[in-house]
Amino acid sequence: MSETQIEWTDATWNPVAGCSVISAGCTNCYAMEMARRLEAMGIDKYAGLTRKSGKRTVWKGIVREDWSALDIPIRWKRPKKIFVNSMSDLFHEGVSDRFISEVWSVMKRTSHHHYQILTKRPERMAAFVRKHIKEIVPNVWLGTSIENAENAPRVVSLKTVPAAIRFISFEPLIGPVGAIDLAGIHWAIVGGESGRFARPIREEWIDEIYEQCASYNTAFFFKQWGTWGKDNKKRSKKANGRVYRGRIWNDMPRGLDTTGTGPNGSR
Repeated sequence: MSETQIEWTDATWNPVAGCSVISAGCTNCYAMEMARRLEAMGIDKYAGLTRKSGKRTVWKGIVREDWSALDIPIRWKRPKKIFVNSMSDLFHEGVSDRFISEVWSVMKRTSHHHYQILTKRPERMAAFVRKHIKEIVPNVWLGTSIENAENAPRVVSLKTVPAAIRFISFEPLIGPVGAIDLAGIHWAIVGGESGRFARPIREEWIDEIYEQCASYNTAFFFKQWGTWGKDNKKRSKKANGRVYRGRIWNDMPRGLDTTGTGPNGSR
C-alpha cells in the first residue's frame, strides 16, 4: 500500500500486478508505463509484465497474485479510503477466485478502512460476488469504468452486484456516454486523460453526466480536465486544473460527503 495523488482516494493497495488491454480506455493507461519503471527499479513483482509497442508501453497479459501483499492494510491503523489494484484489475480472468476471496477476507477484517474496487470486467465481478460473498461488506465499494457510449452497458452488470456503494469512473472520458440509468449508482467520478498521448475531453460530455447525476441523486466528483482543458487546448494537467462550472467537485457517496454540497442530497 502507498500514499497516492489520486484525488478521490487516500492510498493504493496492489495485491495483483499486470493486466490486459480490454477497451479503448486502456490504450494510454498510466499503469503500463509505471510497471515498466518499477521493473527498471528492480521490483520483481513487475518484471516482464510489459513490452514496447512503438513509442508506447503495453501489457503482455501476464497477471501475478502477490500473496505477500495481503496483510498490508492490516498494518494501517488510521482509517483510509483505499483504491484496490490501481495497477491492475482484481477481476481479470488471470486472477483466481481463491485469491479474490482472500482479498475480500482482508477487507472484511479491516472494517476501519473503505475499499474502492474498480473493474472493467463487471460481469465477472457480479458473478463472483453472487457466488462467493454471502453478505454485503459495508466498507467495500464496487465500481466499473465507462469511457464512452460503447462501454456504457457495463452499468447493467454493476447494478446487479450486491454492494453498499456502487460507483462509476467515467475516466478517461474519451467520448459521450449518452443516456445512462444511474438508479442504484451512488457515486460518479469524471475525468479527462493525461499524458503525451492524451485524447481530448469535451465539456458537453461532462455536462451530460453531471445532469444525469443530479437527476438520479448520484454524488458527482470531477477529478480533472487532464491534458486538454475546457477550451480544448492542450496543456499540462496542473495548468488545466479541476474547476468545472466555477468550482471544485469533491462529492462523495451519501454519508461520506465532505463538501456539504452537490447532487448527493445537500445541494
